[in-house]
Amino acid sequence: MSHTTPATYLVWSILSVLLGCFLVFHLYKFDKFKCLKLNNGPYAGAFKRLMTYTYLLSVPCVIVYSIGFASIKYQEGFTVLPDYGIVPKPWQMWSQRNKSAILPLYLLFTVSWSLEMVTHLEELCFWLFLVNSGSVQQDWFRSLYFKTWIVGSLIAISYMPLVTIFTRADPLKCEAFTFLAGSLGSLSLTLWFMPILWAFPTFINNLKKNGVDIRTIVRLTTFHELNCLRVVFRFLFVAPLLILAIDGVRPHQHVNESPFWTEFLASVSGIGCCISSAITLVIFFPRSVEGEIQSRHATREKSQSRNARGESRYSERDSFLKSKRPSSALSDGLGTPLHDFKFADTDQKPRMSLDLDTQLPAVSPSPSANAHLTPTPTFQPNRRVASGMVIEGSVTQASPTRLTERALAAHDEKMSGVHPFLHNFTSPIDIMHGPQKPLWYVKRRNPFIA
Repeated sequence: MSHTTPATYLVWSILSVLLGCFLVFHLYKFDKFKCLKLNNGPYAGAFKRLMTYTYLLSVPCVIVYSIGFASIKYQEGFTVLPDYGIVPKPWQMWSQRNKSAILPLYLLFTVSWSLEMVTHLEELCFWLFLVNSGSVQQDWFRSLYFKTWIVGSLIAISYMPLVTIFTRADPLKCEAFTFLAGSLGSLSLTLWFMPILWAFPTFINNLKKNGVDIRTIVRLTTFHELNCLRVVFRFLFVAPLLILAIDGVRPHQHVNESPFWTEFLASVSGIGCCISSAITLVIFFPRSVEGEIQSRHATREKSQSRNARGESRYSERDSFLKSKRPSSALSDGLGTPLHDFKFADTDQKPRMSLDLDTQLPAVSPSPSANAHLTPTPTFQPNRRVASGMVIEGSVTQASPTRLTERALAAHDEKMSGVHPFLHNFTSPIDIMHGPQKPLWYVKRRNPFIA
């Protein structure tokens, strides 16, 4: 795109900056950037950190690439060439400083594209593993799909920069071959996604028949729709660059000589690149608006309870100070001094009446007959929500006719004929190391996990 107008790179710059802003906003709303820490909870393994940083590094590289070339193109401007008219200034007429910046900017773009292919290849292998796992408790890190991702990632990281380095003598040919290599790799990954998208509705229907909980079905359906939408924008990203690349490696260019088609295809490619990357961010770090609202509500209730405890302390202090006054000054609020109360002969204490209907639960005359229906107290430990706030535990009355959430999850995993990982699926990168442990098991071992 070094022969395109500055407006093309301006479109890429605007879209990439908007993508960066959305990235910052989404991660802040997700968990206030806690996912960027090296050690973030029980699932912060090496794989999740690698996938997180791989995706996050690709976005700044695209921003620097687009802004860098936009700055150069506007600095150089246009020139008049015989038989061509007014055209963007060719790279041969650029200043030496701008010429020396061509290769580093191309390398940044190839690194970003390589990291994006690593991300998409991981998702492809993960969805293949998920669809073909069945009821066998397979380990993702020991499966053939994980090994395929490792080999493919090494190839993607190595071959893209090498193509740029070997063709750096001619920037136009370097750009054409770089786009050709990247487009073929991304197009192959996108085409491999099509069978998964085709088989995913049947896969979800089988999960419904096996009794998987509705929340997991909703999450998987949402991811399926996002993947369908992302595949469309990935085609919009890859197909225009592939057309420009094939035309650029030919001896005589037809598309690249047309200012309209060059700018149109390059702008459409920028739109597809940024929107597909934004959808990838939503898939990797899915927000739970319900959980966020519950977290804010719990925080508000906790602050209100603290204020209530503070007010109760003040009231207790006031009552203590009032008790130190002379007894003749104390009354029951109706003008009768407290020392005029009549005491019973048995306890020598003032009798106080309680409204048992409103303050105490009704006691069954025959508790043995209704023992199996009496609600039993259940202790809920402290829980740490996604925002980091710790919700204090409490004692609640559990209904005897309903299973607890932990027991229900264990029952569903034992009875259903699907992979146990599906019962608590949240994200393609939120995968635990070693044998797959369900979320209810992890919560039982560590009660501070939300």
